[in-house]
Parts: sequence; structure tokens; C-alpha cells
Amino acid sequence: MSATRIPAYDEIGTGYARRRRVDPRLAAPLHSALGGARRVLNVGAGTGSYEPSDRLVVALEPSSVMIRQRCSSLGRVIQGQAESMPFATRSFDAVMAVLTAHHWSDRQAGFAELRRIAQRRVVLTFDPQVHNRMWLMDYLPEIRDLRSARGLTIDEVVYGVGGGTVTTLPVAHDCPDGMTAAFWRRPEAYLDPEVRLGSSALRELDSIPLERGLARLDRDLRTGAWARRYGHLLELDEFDCGLRLVVGQDPLER
Repeated sequence: MSATRIPAYDEIGTGYARRRRVDPRLAAPLHSALGGARRVLNVGAGTGSYEPSDRLVVALEPSSVMIRQRCSSLGRVIQGQAESMPFATRSFDAVMAVLTAHHWSDRQAGFAELRRIAQRRVVLTFDPQVHNRMWLMDYLPEIRDLRSARGLTIDEVVYGVGGGTVTTLPVAHDCPDGMTAAFWRRPEAYLDPEVRLGSSALRELDSIPLERGLARLDRDLRTGAWARRYGHLLELDEFDCGLRLVVGQDPLER
């Protein structure tokens, strides 16, 4: 990312603190994956919703809009980018990156920095092959064409963190973290402009395909067509929306 480029979240990040609240069911495995790390760097930290409170955390975030939404009780935040971190090698015990790697302009550089900065690398990402099959894409197929929604395979993330484990994290039906896939069992939520504030994919879409797809969803909800196609989802408490927790660490730590 060049120094003159406006961070994406300066344009689409308004309202994130309201809509992207922590889900303890996702936070628990994420924090557990940090192991015994005391010094943690949160890369692409956003509003800091998943930062653990029992460790020394430094946040790195490129967007001033996101930084201004951070709670004052959170730790130190530095404005900067994943691709070029202003820290010495091995400055931290662990580095975490939560739903951010798909937005990096140079993913190879970003992952190289993760490996340089800390012995333990914890990345929460999504598998596009699973995520992009969600029913929402039947109404908004243009999401699949967004750069942020394609290309970052799980194999690329595993390679990027230096090898490691991959864990599937299902999304609960009442997930309070308003990511794009959070409302898989609450389809009417996508019609609410306030709800859409928390979805980077929906914020990135052009208005014409967005309005066209949502109009079709509204019609199908009113006529019962959505329920006939996807009503089986209403019987589930959680669903695999593609979220994956990838953990890598240096050989000496294993």
C-alpha cells in the first residue's frame, strides 16, 4: 500500500464500533491460541473488539476513522500498515490479525512481517470457497468479485504464518459481531442500513447491484420464496460460514 493511498476503512469504517461487537464464542478460541504470550500485537486492529484484556496489547491500524472509534480503556494504538510494521524484529511474543488479511494490498509482505515480529502468529480469516457459497451470494453475487472476497486461500494463510493448525469456527445464529456472514439465520437484517454498516463487503459494493439484490431479497422474504429455499437454516443454532483460525509458530516453540 503506498503512503498516499487512503485506507479503505477511512471510507467504509464508520459505524464499526456499533455494529462489530465482540462475540465471546469467537474470542475464546482466539485468545486461547495466543498461548502464554504476554506481549501481543494486534495487526489491522480496527476498533479493538477482540483484544484480550489480560495481556499487554499494542494495536496497529492504518485507518484514522477506526482509531477514533476505539474505546479509551484499550491499550496503545499506532497508525500503521501490516506490510511495513514500525517495530523491531521479535518485539512481541505473539501477533494476532482478525479478519484483516484479505484487505492487505501486499499479502506476501504482510505475512512476512507477521513472521518477523513474533514467534507465534494467530490469524482469524475466512475460507472463500466456503464463505462465497453462502445464500447471500445468490442475491449479491458481486461480492464474490471483490478483491477482499477472493484470492486469499487457507493454504496461503497457512504458508504465510509459517505452517500450523487450522480450526473451523462456526458462527452462532445470534452472533453480535455484525460481519457479512453473521446474519445467515436473520435474512431480514440485511435490509437494515444500520446493520450493513458493519459489513465491509456490503459497504464496498456499488449501489446499483446492492439495491437490486436487496430488493430481490425483500421480495423473496415477503413472498416466502426465501423460506422455501433456505428455511432449513432456521433449524440450526450455528453454521460454518467459512471462518478459520490459523495458528503458526516457530519450530523451537512447538
